[in-house]
Amino acid sequence: LGATVDFELEPFNKVHLYSPYDGFEPNNSITYIYILEAVALLMLSIACFTYVNLNTARSMERAREVGVRKVIGAGNGQLFWQFIGESVLLCTISTILSILTAALLLPVFNQLSDKQLTINAIFSVPFIAGASLLIVLVSFLAGTYPALILSNFQPVKVLKGSFKNTSSGQWLRKSLIVFQFAISIVLIISTFIMQKQLNYIQNRNLGYNREQVLVLPMDNKMLAKADLIKQELRSNSSVVNIARCSDPPTNIVGGYNMRSATMPETQQIAVTANVVDEDFVNTIGLRLLTGANLTQQDIKDASYDDYKKNSFHFILNESAARELGWTPEQAIGKKMFLGDDRQGYVKGVVHDFNFESMHNPIKPLVLFPEARGRMLLLKLKGNNLKQTIAFLESKWKELVPYRPFEYHFLDEDFNKLYSSEMRLGKVLTVFASIAIALACLGLLGLSAYTAKQRVKEIGVRKVLGASISNITALLSIDFVKLVFIAIIISVPVAWWMMNKWLLSFAYKTEMNWWIFAMAGICAVAIALIMISFQSIKSALANPVKSLRSE
Repeated sequence: LGATVDFELEPFNKVHLYSPYDGFEPNNSITYIYILEAVALLMLSIACFTYVNLNTARSMERAREVGVRKVIGAGNGQLFWQFIGESVLLCTISTILSILTAALLLPVFNQLSDKQLTINAIFSVPFIAGASLLIVLVSFLAGTYPALILSNFQPVKVLKGSFKNTSSGQWLRKSLIVFQFAISIVLIISTFIMQKQLNYIQNRNLGYNREQVLVLPMDNKMLAKADLIKQELRSNSSVVNIARCSDPPTNIVGGYNMRSATMPETQQIAVTANVVDEDFVNTIGLRLLTGANLTQQDIKDASYDDYKKNSFHFILNESAARELGWTPEQAIGKKMFLGDDRQGYVKGVVHDFNFESMHNPIKPLVLFPEARGRMLLLKLKGNNLKQTIAFLESKWKELVPYRPFEYHFLDEDFNKLYSSEMRLGKVLTVFASIAIALACLGLLGLSAYTAKQRVKEIGVRKVLGASISNITALLSIDFVKLVFIAIIISVPVAWWMMNKWLLSFAYKTEMNWWIFAMAGICAVAIALIMISFQSIKSALANPVKSLRSE
């Protein structure tokens, strides 16, 4: 069957986030937006759970207040709405502070997201309305349970000093701690694996050299004197080589058909192709496996108006040779067709190289000579870079006075292919840090509450000779168990999520076991540090004070 091309319409406002094909710049993915939204909701959930744990930890301090209010006539409903009102007030103040913080950090966010949002986006009517709705929702979600607990205290038990919270309440608070740490561990693992994949991308052998390669766009007016421009720019000793091409090696997009001379015309193979000159292979450091490089004569042979009368010389990558049924050695000298109007012979075969994002596998590629490439690639030595660019600019203004000197480096093109992943990695690093901090606050509140509930037990143990280390271990072991439960829950979830993410890359790193172990060790170590503060404080307390009423 012959190769076909299907055209499909896409809504213009869907191209940037939903299209699998790049437009004027590399697309973002709506999946990453959903990931960030989900992480933001999880962070909000952690904050709510932290509020619940801290508020219930303070319940013993407010128990007598509730008991006295009930004795003088306050009802459960009145107390409930009082505590909900406190939650609303706290959320309102927090929202105002967060909006002001967001306004101050907007330049940092713009730099991180590569956007140019203004302060008006924060203080717009829809945003304020959404923030107000969020205040109400969070106030009730976070405040309902503590309000119910506090408003239902029995005044007789409270004022007698025999008040203790129920075991069901303790079970809920411990469940919240497990949930908080599970989210935190998932974020830590995700951050580690994302950074590992980004390092893999940066350090992988692409099959070409992108270091110190300057990119200069040209236009049609410059094509007639392209050789002169190359000669003048190469006169600087810091310029190693100059090549002309249609697309940079980071993202070659030209779509063509190809077939060998032995294949029928109806049997075409889809292939990517790039117009290059004789210096392209050496400038970016492609490895020629067999055959020879292009020459200036090859470009002259391909410069006639009637393509069908020309005899082209092609350079294939290994994948293209394999698609045509040849080994690299067999391909040399074979006749082939690129489209319907370019016929010629294979002159060389280069090693496969990544000419697209690593999300895609290496495809068949044909390099062919023509005099219409409108991009210059300059391989520089790297020393005296500032002076070299100043020289290039002065020469450019002399040779092309009507066109501004606009340049960028090939590394920048490469990094743009993974800008979404880089931004997501940075954001997850920040979120993971915040999640750990919030989880630690919740753990600190629960440990403080537990220590107060067991203050008499600790006093008895000290009187009977228990050491500070024994008591610290006693109070810590239950919380470490909670963190281990969180690890057991979070590891398979993180593995599943990251495995799904890595499947979007044709070339990816491995999810080593030590990443999960390191995340677990970090969580346990952080938890122990936070618990130790409260445990040691309780262990150092004077047992006489706690046992005086016994």
